[in-house]
Amino acid sequence: MSRWARHPRCVALARAELRKLLDRWDLAVVADDALLVLSELLTNAVRHAHVSRGREIETRYSREPKGVRIEVHDAAQNWPQPRQPDGDGGRGLVIVAELAARWGVEARDGIGKSVWAVIEAPDGGEA
Repeated sequence: MSRWARHPRCVALARAELRKLLDRWDLAVVADDALLVLSELLTNAVRHAHVSRGREIETRYSREPKGVRIEVHDAAQNWPQPRQPDGDGGRGLVIVAELAARWGVEARDGIGKSVWAVIEAPDGGEA
């Protein structure tokens, strides 16, 4: 688990952290999709999880049999809703849904939520 300040700079730092982990887990085959999904989920938290100062965003990654599970936790009560993309955005969760084998939102113990996605190897076999 890593904690991040609600600042756009954290997205690049989290991507670098996940890339190293994927290399260590021999999951380079899912890296492009996993890094893009992480970027979308974390950017959503930075932009939309309006919480009091001092509340950080957390990222967690776990090895799955065919890939990786990416989680982004924040203390905001609002749950993300896919929307129709337009000139102002709205593509993030569409991209996540397209690249992830599955994704969702769960309540956390206490306050807030966890938005997660599982990225699997494209051949469906062992990553």
